[in-house]
Amino acid sequence: MKRAAAKHLIERYYHQLTEGCGNEACTNEACGSSPGFRRMDNNAAAIKALELYKNNAKLCDPHPSKKGASSAFPENSAKGAHNFSACSNGKMNHKDLTPTREDFRDLNYLTEEKVYEILALCGETEDFSPLIRVIGRVFSSAESLVQSFRKAKQHTKEELKSLQAKDEDKDEDEKETASGSATAMEVEPDAASSSGEGASHDGNNIQKVGPVEVSVDIEAVRRVYDRLLSNEKIEAAFLNALVYLSPNVECDLTYHNVYAADPNYLNVFIIVMENCNLHSPEYLEIALPQFCKAMSKLPLPALAKLARLWSQYGADQIRRLVETFQQLITYTVISNEFNNDNLVNEDDGVVAATKCLKIVYYANVLGGDLDTDHNEEEDDEPIPESSELTLQELLGEERRNKKGPRVDPLEMELGIRTSDCRKPLIPFEEFVNEPLNDVLEMDKDYTFFKVETESKFSFMTCPFILNAVTKNLGLYYDNRIRMYSERRITALYSLVQGQQLNPYLRLKVRRDHIIDDALVRLEMIAMENPADLKKQLYVEFEGEQGVDEGGVSKEFFQLVVEEIFNPDIGMFTYDESTKLFWFNPSSFENEGQFTLIGIVLGLAIYNNCILDVHFPMVVYRKLMGKKGTFRDLADSHPVLYQSLKELMEYEGNVEEDMMITFQISQTDLFGNPLMYDLKEGGDKIPVTNDNRKEFVALYAEYMLNKSVEKQFKAFRRGFHMVTNESPLKYLFRPEEIELLICGSRNLDFQALEETTEYDGGYNRDCRIIKDFWETVHSFGQEQKRLFLQFTTGTDRAPVGGLGKLKMIIAKNGPDSDRLPTSHTCFNVLLLPEYSTKEKLRERLLKAITYAKGFGML
Repeated sequence: MKRAAAKHLIERYYHQLTEGCGNEACTNEACGSSPGFRRMDNNAAAIKALELYKNNAKLCDPHPSKKGASSAFPENSAKGAHNFSACSNGKMNHKDLTPTREDFRDLNYLTEEKVYEILALCGETEDFSPLIRVIGRVFSSAESLVQSFRKAKQHTKEELKSLQAKDEDKDEDEKETASGSATAMEVEPDAASSSGEGASHDGNNIQKVGPVEVSVDIEAVRRVYDRLLSNEKIEAAFLNALVYLSPNVECDLTYHNVYAADPNYLNVFIIVMENCNLHSPEYLEIALPQFCKAMSKLPLPALAKLARLWSQYGADQIRRLVETFQQLITYTVISNEFNNDNLVNEDDGVVAATKCLKIVYYANVLGGDLDTDHNEEEDDEPIPESSELTLQELLGEERRNKKGPRVDPLEMELGIRTSDCRKPLIPFEEFVNEPLNDVLEMDKDYTFFKVETESKFSFMTCPFILNAVTKNLGLYYDNRIRMYSERRITALYSLVQGQQLNPYLRLKVRRDHIIDDALVRLEMIAMENPADLKKQLYVEFEGEQGVDEGGVSKEFFQLVVEEIFNPDIGMFTYDESTKLFWFNPSSFENEGQFTLIGIVLGLAIYNNCILDVHFPMVVYRKLMGKKGTFRDLADSHPVLYQSLKELMEYEGNVEEDMMITFQISQTDLFGNPLMYDLKEGGDKIPVTNDNRKEFVALYAEYMLNKSVEKQFKAFRRGFHMVTNESPLKYLFRPEEIELLICGSRNLDFQALEETTEYDGGYNRDCRIIKDFWETVHSFGQEQKRLFLQFTTGTDRAPVGGLGKLKMIIAKNGPDSDRLPTSHTCFNVLLLPEYSTKEKLRERLLKAITYAKGFGML
């Protein structure tokens, strides 16, 4: 009895702290109604209540002005019940609101109308503690949440007739009451345990995938949250309930396989995630991280169903979900000091939130503009394997690629790819978390990615959260490790079989015959031993002394690209309006030449070199396995796209006014017309209002796919010879691959100045350095490109911009007439200490304008 009495007293202190006594003029400093009282959270209130009990502090009596306030104090149950009954009898219809506080104790699930019923009762008594207790009990129990807010069961014809007969017997008052509350219909939980029938109740959602049916009424849940979350005390009840709920749910999913037994268990996550306050600070410390951990334990089918359901929500709801998980990740990252010893990969909250964000990411893809049909066919013949395969197996290297390209399990379960999405519900960039990228130790993360152990999480398995710079670093590690592996295998072969040691992919070329020398050599390697393409590239220009530490390779790629894309060669056509190249369907070059161009592109990525190539985006989409369609013509053939678009929008009679057929005309290299039938007998099939959509689709199919099929397949085959074992397709989207190959055309020299380092006696405060940057900033765009070309070997900014370029300016002696020189391999500019700013400008301009070739310094 003493223990029970102590418990009651502590509870009274707690309610006095959290709710007050109701007397606005209360002088008790430990009472919530006191004017000078400082509000505290529930945990602090519980601790304070214990202290007050120990000190036998003053305990307020409920003030008469606070109707029903005594119900907040458990030991006064009789008095509280009496007061409550008096209130309800005096203010409300006894038929509508007969439940008392004791009745709510038996309430094990909630419906929308039950919530409103209790809310109305609490509003009359100005005491929300009954509702707070019900929410705490239901929302802290998975079993109760699963049964709550179920959709109404569809009545059979017989049931409807029976209900109609009963309605006719009701008096007028009851009819009015019924009509007033008809917006929400309470149902027994078991009556709605099935997943439901028909489409979603939310008629505003445009469903782009098959409608996903769940037993919970999502719109009812949203309306309930909207009504309740404006009350701070009720919101605290949701927070506390979530803290109790999450560990139990995690245990259920981990050890009891509850989803397999009852798919409606997913309702727990659907209901909780509708709380629009989850991203607020009070949730981020404990409640949300625990709940994310529980959600990450869902089995794959449940994750897929959740993604499909959320894909039907619309952009605003998807953005809210993204912000919830991003807020948790950002809050955790900036609240901790993550480094090489304390890896962010080992933080359970960040890892769980990232896994949950993946569900939203695929919901964003599914809900977007999908194109799952137009896929490129796989190569007919496999890429030839190296003769070193047996040795690789002996070395344990066969595990590396036997599994083929990595595919995300959730992606497989959903049957879609990121590249299938033309336009997501919200931009992909909103899924990138920059604070996380800043603290991520990419070398460790890449190791976890390759090892694939369950105990170590790699953010490379969730590439959507990484920016292009971080992913590029991961790709760099992968390429370098592969190069070292090939070097080790070559060294072992030379020992075992006595072969000549050749650890690099060596190309010796003449400047004036660079295409002949390079492509012939690459063709031999591709035919004899394609594994050599994965060795580190080492280029030597005949008659020059330059040692290739990266800079010589950069110039080699630039010269090769300039030659290959020369319109006079005829392999590619050039569009003056778009400044883009496209495959020439009438090219005289054989397929082998296009294969070699694909190899060059792959080698550039593999060796971390930027190329000055100008392809439309459809080329990168095709490299990722997607065919070109009508909308891709806007980028690659804008004039044709506009004509076909006008044809589609024409309101007159297409057949009579335009007189076109399913036969089209193209010109060859010499300007001669070539006729092509889009359908068999196309010259006799007129284009009409009914079949113009088919005509446009076939026209685009011919221009982007069929007419260049041989050329592109050869090009793609060469590209895959180098990149087939790379995580390139797994990590990057088509637009990011373009950035990877071509770099950025946005040249921010201010960012370059901020990151430049100095050596040999120079620093940023030296006169010569200040003159240098003033001179460079005064250059025009073309001169700036020449300067970059001279210093770094390329006129493009790397992924992430010029701020990611580590340039060094070193002193090269006192004032003299010598020109500035550079080590393009290491981005080092050797600058004499010129006496005047004018001389500096003149010498620098001459150096960057006439620079060509390599020598030894």
